[in-house]
Amino acid sequence: MTHIVVTGILLSGTYALIALGLTLQYGVARIMNLANGETLVAGCFVAFWLYTAFAINPIAGLLVIAPAAFAFNWAIYVVALRPLVRRARNRGQLEVDSILATFGLLFLLQGLMLLGFGGEYFSYAFLAERFVIFGSGYGLNRVVAFAAAVVIAAGLYLFLYRTRQGTAVRAVAADPNSASLVAIDVSRTAALAFALGGALTACGGALLSTFYTFNASMGVIFTMKALIIVIMGGVGDVRGAVLAALALGIAETAVASLIDPGLTLAATYGLFILVLLFRPQGIFGRQTA
Repeated sequence: MTHIVVTGILLSGTYALIALGLTLQYGVARIMNLANGETLVAGCFVAFWLYTAFAINPIAGLLVIAPAAFAFNWAIYVVALRPLVRRARNRGQLEVDSILATFGLLFLLQGLMLLGFGGEYFSYAFLAERFVIFGSGYGLNRVVAFAAAVVIAAGLYLFLYRTRQGTAVRAVAADPNSASLVAIDVSRTAALAFALGGALTACGGALLSTFYTFNASMGVIFTMKALIIVIMGGVGDVRGAVLAALALGIAETAVASLIDPGLTLAATYGLFILVLLFRPQGIFGRQTA
């Protein structure tokens, strides 16, 4: 049982980064980004390319991947999504328009990656060594990926709760109309949140690639997992996203170890349905009047 819990916790680190990225994009920018998984896959491929072509450590490669993903997602928001925000009459219309726009972006990015890398699976050997925790062996690459994810998540927490710009991000997430009344540039803050969310997701993908076999078509699955974690944790709630990622990682590991690895996705949706039935507002969410 200890082995299942530890393995689930190690997996939850990368899940948390992916979900935190979508939490920022949806909770702050009000964009339900269905291409979130493709950003993750792109992070996997860039980490793979840096390691195999230039022998750059994937952890060090985050110094390249994060800024590149930030700039790319900022450009996507400014060029393709900000016009939708400006013309939307209400949040409902914005959500519908953004879902349709990012759905198309999903296939565009997936097609480009299929064109560049093909449909085969990729992996590489990085820190493929045994690391002992509580008497059981685990992949050192998983442990390092989890530690890096914790550091990145802690940095995000400090940014959101210890900086002026982070306070502005939280204010826009809570109420964009009120935020504009206290001289917060809502449009710029939304673009920042969307770009930061993309950078977090790409970092999650780079870390995932160190121990996970990936291909150009798997982004949809991770988009759905991120969406499930965001809803489980409460939309826009960083703490809830982290706890939901932890729960999902342990649940998937338990099902794969005790029942059948082929049922992990079914377990994910089963957990999601239970949350919708008994805690639809999320772990830390409040009931609406």
